[in-house]
Amino acid sequence: MAEYRLLIKPSAAKEIDAIRSKRDRRRIIARIAALAGEPRSMGREKLAGSESRYRVRQGDYRVVYAVDDAARVIEVVKVGHRREVYRKGIFNRVTGAPPTGSPEGVTRLGLPPPQADFPHGARQW
Repeated sequence: MAEYRLLIKPSAAKEIDAIRSKRDRRRIIARIAALAGEPRSMGREKLAGSESRYRVRQGDYRVVYAVDDAARVIEVVKVGHRREVYRKGIFNRVTGAPPTGSPEGVTRLGLPPPQADFPHGARQW
């Protein structure tokens, strides 16, 4: 199975940077990187009210992401503590909108460099 491209919104990259525990940050980054191989693996949960939004658990943290199978893109939307990540206001984006992830967010987190340009200023990973 071909891998998906991984996009991380700038706000999600900032949320990862804000996590105090270096151990937790490393585990979250590893979990995000694993999504590129299989975005619907064990441990993921589909979020109610959205056709393409999922979440995965990593300890006390949750990674909320959207999957676009047609474009083979995964966009990390939100990363946060389990008590804060589901608060109202993070799901305002219209389903089917173009990816808005940031190449700076992915490279800052230590993931591999981009391979090619992608529409809307994002890059492919």
